Amino acid sequence: MIGKGKSISHTRASMSYGWNQEKDAEIILKEFLHGDSPAEITKEFKMLQDQNYHCTKNTLSFVISPTIKDGKKLNKKELQAITKRFIHEMKLGERQAIAFIHQDKDHKHIHLYVNRIDFKGVAYNDSFIGKRSQLAAEKVAEHMGLTTVKQVQFEKEFNLKEIRTEIKRRHDLTMKQFKPKSFDDYIKAMQVNSVKVIPTINNQKKLQGFRFEFDGHNLKGSEVHRNMSVGNIGKQISGINGASILKDNNVTVKLAGKMID
Repeated sequence: MIGKGKSISHTRASMSYGWNQEKDAEIILKEFLHGDSPAEITKEFKMLQDQNYHCTKNTLSFVISPTIKDGKKLNKKELQAITKRFIHEMKLGERQAIAFIHQDKDHKHIHLYVNRIDFKGVAYNDSFIGKRSQLAAEKVAEHMGLTTVKQVQFEKEFNLKEIRTEIKRRHDLTMKQFKPKSFDDYIKAMQVNSVKVIPTINNQKKLQGFRFEFDGHNLKGSEVHRNMSVGNIGKQISGINGASILKDNNVTVKLAGKMID
């Protein structure tokens, strides 16, 4: 679950987005409010906000996003529970608040708007609100048995490690199987092994390195393996063919029919 938060001044415009019917918006929470439109809710917020003329960004806007997998399982009542728990973790109880579910693009998420000004005219301290929103979302996810950002990051890193290993394995297979005689040959041979090799050319039209695209991932050579730099690949090609293709720093190579330094 991801939590994002910020203080805003454009209450009505932002709330109109939250109330967007094109995104299948549905109200799941309304606290100390009676209005039935963004304009009416904004007026109710303003009644309290007018008590604190020092505060200009006087509405708190949050987005709470469960993972796509978790979101598919969550019903309206559970999403309401997530919202209430988030408000509790952010210490935003006893304030005007309204929340909507958005279900566009199969990614169910919550838009929450809270009046920064309480019933006594005091403004909520919004220091580090972005970081605090994420920590609150983490606590909500843990409390409700949902996937946390840490779990998502762990899975991402684990999957990325497998991707790196597989690209390196296919690189080694290419060198052994095709014995490429040039970078151009190498790129074509890697394509046969389902890895797209993308040359990185700088503003001086010189080859700086390669990126490797595989299974939806796009990684620099150095991110795949320390031996996957353009220099090390060149040395491997040189070793295979018994002659150096990297004689000096200004070597010219042919890539896709073009000569590149």
